[in-house]
Amino acid sequence: MDIKNYKPKGRITNKHLLTLLDYSAEEIFEIIYKAQHLKHLQKKGKPHKLLYGKTLAMIFAKSSTRTRVSFEQGIKQLGGTPMFLNSNDIQLGRGEPISDTVRVLERYNIDGIMIRTFKQSDVEDLAKYGNIPIINGLTDDYHPCQALADILTVFEHFGALKDIKLAYFGDGNNVANSLMIIGAKVGMKVVICTPKANAPNQELVKKVQELGDVTITNDVAEAAENASVLYTDVFFSMGQELDDKKKNELLKYQVNKEVLEMSKPDSIFMHCLPAHRGEEVTADVIDSERSVIYEQAENRLHTQKAVMALLMKD
Repeated sequence: MDIKNYKPKGRITNKHLLTLLDYSAEEIFEIIYKAQHLKHLQKKGKPHKLLYGKTLAMIFAKSSTRTRVSFEQGIKQLGGTPMFLNSNDIQLGRGEPISDTVRVLERYNIDGIMIRTFKQSDVEDLAKYGNIPIINGLTDDYHPCQALADILTVFEHFGALKDIKLAYFGDGNNVANSLMIIGAKVGMKVVICTPKANAPNQELVKKVQELGDVTITNDVAEAAENASVLYTDVFFSMGQELDDKKKNELLKYQVNKEVLEMSKPDSIFMHCLPAHRGEEVTADVIDSERSVIYEQAENRLHTQKAVMALLMKD
């Protein structure tokens, strides 16, 4: 289905956002349209207290500027209350079973949990043992909230998703994984361009290629040709050790002016931030008029509000 033909229903069947593999194209479209609506209301200064009286627990094993501020502001704008929980300050960080943590939080009238952590299994276990919505704020394997914001940004810019070519350059990390999944589901053409040693998990690649148009390559020119979106991320994710050999290899996949000129004349540049200018991207690209990184960052707020509203409402 094309997003332009989708009619919003105001609901989704999913109870959690663990990975976008669990979501249909229609559910993704529902989130995108909900995000657009909430963004419109905010820009017009109109209240939208859809989660009045609700409380969102935010568990952080990995720190983040954008994830914390966007979720905290988002739940407040929806009329709810955020509760920041650093995993080092709660019993979960000192060996308490996840099953105990989620069951206790439920009894304290917590209405939903957002967790940003290392292991995907932690997110899965929260959903397995709890009865409240669980939102994956990031794991080493997936970053679904970022991918939703990315797709909203692409849709706003081009007015379409189907057959839009997105080329991702660099490490085949959690961001690349979620871009492959969501791109395949919404009808985009996704190309992941990485060194062979840093390619995404082959099992996941096989799965997403059954869902849609996903290509894995180590040819920069092939990836950039006719691309409407150029995308990159840092070479080393949080928690990874710096490795000069890996860095030197990934520098061959830097998004620079030459790569930008290989893409379509109206292409845009995206980065999930934080960025290291001079490494994965040059300053003349990320700070150019083709860059939409700040719109992309803002859209984290709107898409996450949409996710919370759809998952946590009564």
